[in-house]
Amino acid sequence: MNALHAFLFSVYPYICLAVFLMGSLARFDRDQYTWKSDSSQLLRARQLRWGSNLFHAGILFLFFGHTVGLLTPHWLYEAFVTPGQKQVFAVVSGGTAGFVCFVGLTILLHRRIFDPRIRLTSHRTDLAIALILWVQLLLGLATLPHSLEHRDGSTMLVLSDWAQHIATFRPDAAALASVAWPFKVHLVLGMTIFLLLPFSRLVHVWSGLASVAYLFRPYQIVRSRRLNVPRGAAR
Repeated sequence: MNALHAFLFSVYPYICLAVFLMGSLARFDRDQYTWKSDSSQLLRARQLRWGSNLFHAGILFLFFGHTVGLLTPHWLYEAFVTPGQKQVFAVVSGGTAGFVCFVGLTILLHRRIFDPRIRLTSHRTDLAIALILWVQLLLGLATLPHSLEHRDGSTMLVLSDWAQHIATFRPDAAALASVAWPFKVHLVLGMTIFLLLPFSRLVHVWSGLASVAYLFRPYQIVRSRRLNVPRGAAR
């Protein structure tokens, strides 16, 4: 078990990151026609608006919340907020976003499983990745009671310390030895989602992040120019 623990929290993160980056690059280079979200709106628009909006709003908040919360060093905020206060805020905001995302994904899964036309046109990976995300959200919600048991912020500091050591290529799997099992399973499944992302419809998240670049593009000046077309000529 010690060897498995060391592998999952010291080696596996880098395997997932490498596959995530190189797999995404390879798919963009070789299979750009598959780089899409495969929307099923034309088959059945009912339920999609609520499900998609709730899911995307929740998942975006969770993604950026986890990223900022785990990778921000403690010394940057310790003068303004205590670890306990930050953990309570994370539980409330993350729990709310997780519930919203869970409801939205449940609606989307219901469409994909119980609508015959959508089910027949769905790839196996579509359903598999949606189910994995659904289980991941359940695990995330299951960690909330454990977080509330340690309102001093100790659990949050341990998880942040592990994530920051991974980001700086100083893995320390032993730091997670005292963490409750829902956190560990949640971490492993989260890394697995990044591992599978290049081979699923989730690859379109790259396009969503890339669209932010349009906000910083310079204006394009378009001038109308009247062409001198001979009279009677086809326009």
